[in-house]
Amino acid sequence: MLTVRPFNSTDTEAVWLMLEPVIRAGDVYALPADWDRQQSIAYWLAPAHEVFVVEEDGRVAGSYYLRVNQQGGGAHVANCGYLTAIAERGRGVARAMCAHSLERARERGFRAMQFNFVVSSNERAVRLWQSFGFEIVGRLPEAFLHPQLGYIDALVMFRKL
Repeated sequence: MLTVRPFNSTDTEAVWLMLEPVIRAGDVYALPADWDRQQSIAYWLAPAHEVFVVEEDGRVAGSYYLRVNQQGGGAHVANCGYLTAIAERGRGVARAMCAHSLERARERGFRAMQFNFVVSSNERAVRLWQSFGFEIVGRLPEAFLHPQLGYIDALVMFRKL
């Protein structure tokens, strides 16, 4: 059974082991592929991020962060980043994280959630977010340089809470 809980410092290595191959691949996050452990962990665990992990049978299978998308007049809109361990993909981890993040965002008083830069080739994620009611509200032409596909679109996805 998948359990979502707040991140604690003992989860750092597990998060790094999930994050490193994603950063190195450079195909779903607009982050430098040469970031080291310290830079990557500092990004994921930024002070403005409320971080959670998903566990199954005592192992960390995924992690997500929840944050304010913009300051000031945009502070009522949440933003998240999600990370699933490669070996755990296709097992409902991302679905569990999305459901939890929407609930947590409501608890924190957010009125909407927005994903600012969904790489269009990440079709599995796009379909999952759409199944949760997210709509594609913008397309950024050739905004992402994919390591295999070249310049491809990034999507802005949004839903009210």
